[in-house]
Amino acid sequence: MTPIRSATPDEIPAVGRLIALSFDHLPQNHSLVPDENDRLPVMTDFFTFLSESAPTSGRVDVIEDAAGGLAAAAVWFDRTREMPEIDAYEQRLSALTGRWLPNFQALDEVFEKHHPEEPHWHLAFLAVHPDHQSAGLGSALMQHTHEQLDVPAYLEATNEDNIRLYERHGYTRMSPFDIRLPDDTPFFRMWRP
Repeated sequence: MTPIRSATPDEIPAVGRLIALSFDHLPQNHSLVPDENDRLPVMTDFFTFLSESAPTSGRVDVIEDAAGGLAAAAVWFDRTREMPEIDAYEQRLSALTGRWLPNFQALDEVFEKHHPEEPHWHLAFLAVHPDHQSAGLGSALMQHTHEQLDVPAYLEATNEDNIRLYERHGYTRMSPFDIRLPDDTPFFRMWRP
């Protein structure tokens, strides 16, 4: 495995593409963008947009594959301090999500309503390219940051496989555990003390 390193600013679009590709099969992505022709481009733009602010208010760690592409990425936000506002957030979100904007606004509302107030680091995205899954890359990225944290960590999991992975890394189920989009698609809140 190549060493874990910080993503460069020029790599953030590749991080967004990696997350979108890795998450493309998830019901959460299908809920946000039901049209399969729109899904990958819209989700790529969305994940890139959110990841752009992580280097200044958290971190983006990556692992390269043998060809020099990205095999895995973790996007963290430092919620032990005030999160800076993203410039023109609503306008930019509208521009990149188009007709699916109401779904993304509902996502923001659900996440904001259920986000813990206690200071923590938020693992927003943990993505491993489909060609490199089940090789321990996601675990390595989590462990890399966990070893440096002296505060709790939080995340929203998407399925039972992810829940089991996170539980192996010390995360526990919160109450409420599942939070749902308007169409009843769930996310699962988890906390690592």
